Amino acid sequence: MITSAALCGAGLGAGIWALLIWVFPPRPSLAKVLATARAAPVRIPVGAITTQPGRWAARVGAPAVRPLAALGLPSAARCRDLRVLGRSPEVFLAEKAVLALTGLLLPTLIQAMLLAGGLALGWQLPLLAGMGCAAAAFFLPDVDVRAHATRHRASVRHALAAYLNLVRVTLAGGAGVEGALWDAASIGRGPAFAQIRRALNTARLTRSTPWATLHSLGEELDIAELAELSASVSLAGTEGAKVRASLAAKAAAMRTRELTDAEGDAHSATERMSLPVVMLFGGFLVFLGYPALATVLSGL
Repeated sequence: MITSAALCGAGLGAGIWALLIWVFPPRPSLAKVLATARAAPVRIPVGAITTQPGRWAARVGAPAVRPLAALGLPSAARCRDLRVLGRSPEVFLAEKAVLALTGLLLPTLIQAMLLAGGLALGWQLPLLAGMGCAAAAFFLPDVDVRAHATRHRASVRHALAAYLNLVRVTLAGGAGVEGALWDAASIGRGPAFAQIRRALNTARLTRSTPWATLHSLGEELDIAELAELSASVSLAGTEGAKVRASLAAKAAAMRTRELTDAEGDAHSATERMSLPVVMLFGGFLVFLGYPALATVLSGL
């Protein structure tokens, strides 16, 4: 009884606290207000892709966005992943809230179905299971976003190696640095080349250098190779340096790294497959040895 009362009190207190934060959000401190007033204007992402439209989960979980944002969610690393995928942090927080609520209510729904069938369980087990499911469902979008962002960065690196080769060929044909960047970006297809073209369009509209916007794109996508490309191209654009050999070496290094990563992923998949084989072999041994063991035990 004491444990049940403590769990009920903790759940009631957490619910009242969340409700108060949603109704009366905390005021920012004076230092935070002054820092916001003195901050530099927000820079629009140069390679931002189209934000995905909000689904029904985003509309249902919209009231929970402000309390979760007041808690400092999502984190800076998760914001970078969302920016890579072109997703809104508000939609992400709304989906997290809906998944957590679904995980919290799912054991209660199963309990109600069991009660309708004549099987009664204690209320403590659905409550604990609901809290565990809610916690797991709350962090599930973070795992999904991180995995998708990692795959997207890998595809961008793969396209960047091809882009370096195209820039090198265009430079060898006598084109200028900016012309080579534009011509190479217009040839390629896919999300990575679309982001590079969008960054170059931003440079043209803002009258800035293409290598500066490429460096900003590399920082936004958290891809160091793109920032290194902008540094190499800036030497050619400002100092007149010959960068064809440097671009060729960089493209070869990126291809070698991609092959190494692919081999590492293949070895990891092979090692993961060994566990099901071992479990299958153990089950087969149990299947063969159980009749003999049962016969021996029954004869004692």
